[in-house]
Amino acid sequence: MPCPRRSAISVQLLTQFGLDHGLSIDACLAGTGLDWRLLADPGAEVDTEQELQLLRNLDRHLGPQPGIGLAAGRRYQLNSYGIWGFALLSSPTYRDAARLGLRYLDLTYAFHGMRLEEHGEEAHLLLDDDGVPEDLRTFLLERDLAGMLQVQRELFNRDPPVLRVELRLPAPPDPRPYVEEIGVLPLFDRPHNRFVFPRHLLDLPLAGASPQTAQLCEMQCQQLLAKRQQRDGLAGRVRGRLLERPGRLPDMEQVAASLHMTSRTLRRRLDDEGTSFRLLQEEVRQALAEELLALGSLTLEEIAERLGYSEVSNFIHAFKRWKGVTPRRYRP
Repeated sequence: MPCPRRSAISVQLLTQFGLDHGLSIDACLAGTGLDWRLLADPGAEVDTEQELQLLRNLDRHLGPQPGIGLAAGRRYQLNSYGIWGFALLSSPTYRDAARLGLRYLDLTYAFHGMRLEEHGEEAHLLLDDDGVPEDLRTFLLERDLAGMLQVQRELFNRDPPVLRVELRLPAPPDPRPYVEEIGVLPLFDRPHNRFVFPRHLLDLPLAGASPQTAQLCEMQCQQLLAKRQQRDGLAGRVRGRLLERPGRLPDMEQVAASLHMTSRTLRRRLDDEGTSFRLLQEEVRQALAEELLALGSLTLEEIAERLGYSEVSNFIHAFKRWKGVTPRRYRP
């Protein structure tokens, strides 16, 4: 299973896909706990389970159409992956791009694990579906396969030459969507999902090669991945709830209710993860305080109120404890 936190760009693409096929926003987002306003925020993040629920909504409403996942996957252009996509474009060769891309696969929207193997004159890209929910196996394999092909097209500036494709899926009644997308007729009912292309392609230089830029992008990939992994687990979900409405930070009872548990259970499970609600609340307040101070347009009283402090003096005292200086001295 991929990193529990991921960019909301995939949700935006899938929702638009549903709208283009006649669904309403409510039908797309039903049961996800996501607000349609999130779709306008390019920096938003969602839980893996929220995206899976959206995928189930699409799968249920659109029905078992052969190749429907392929059509969805074509929307995942390289620029939709943010810094990960830019890192690939800047890599010296396709081999470098592939290694970097697989190293930071958790920054993509793929639900399949992937690995690259070299066999004689062939290169094999394998898609591991062990962590893919059974009810979405066909849709997600089609989507991830088409998304992977789209990345390769943009790296090569043409359709990649494919030697053969093997899929674990049963043969569909009409395989034409696969042939149109991949360029060859896949071999179905195989033990592995395997995409095979000439090995010599790995050493071809990429048009946008810039080793220095690629190195800088990789550093940003490392930082972004570490940041997302830091928000995994229940502690990450609590942080997410606290950040949803920064104007009115919810208390522990409200957060626990939104996570469908009692405050006692929440306290115990956070303790198991080595943290507490108070510590998480302090982290969020500190991060928001720094952002609000940087705006320069809010008074200390307004910032204190947004962070849930009844008195501005309490906010000033807390901020000095965090940063060692008062908010006024910290403010740019």
